[in-house]
Amino acid sequence: MRPALALAAALVLASPAHAFRASNGMSVDPTGPDEVTVAFRSGRPATAYWCAAGDYFDRAENLARSTRLYRVSPPPRKQGQGITFSTDASKAAAKSGLTVFGSPDGTISIGHATSAFCNAEDVIPFGSDR
Repeated sequence: MRPALALAAALVLASPAHAFRASNGMSVDPTGPDEVTVAFRSGRPATAYWCAAGDYFDRAENLARSTRLYRVSPPPRKQGQGITFSTDASKAAAKSGLTVFGSPDGTISIGHATSAFCNAEDVIPFGSDR
């Protein structure tokens, strides 16, 4: 089996069957009606997790891009842990881990998460060995 094919098969088998694959290749697992957990991925910056959560709520849930996105799991995360996000403000952690100018609560909209953090270098094309 070719290495790229073996890697793709391993990734599919390692992801839950109901996981959403974000545009940046990260796995997003819905954990409630307004909550998701973005699985840990070694070497990825926190912004990649925000991108994946925003992408899920945008494409899978079709929410308005103006909807606010809140980090549920408080920073810093432990080694090997993913990050949980919600669109419900009551679930928000005291800190978001982001410094956002113009946002007193440190949150961003789904549209901002996808447009600012899902940049070309984070996007992994289908069939990529990356």
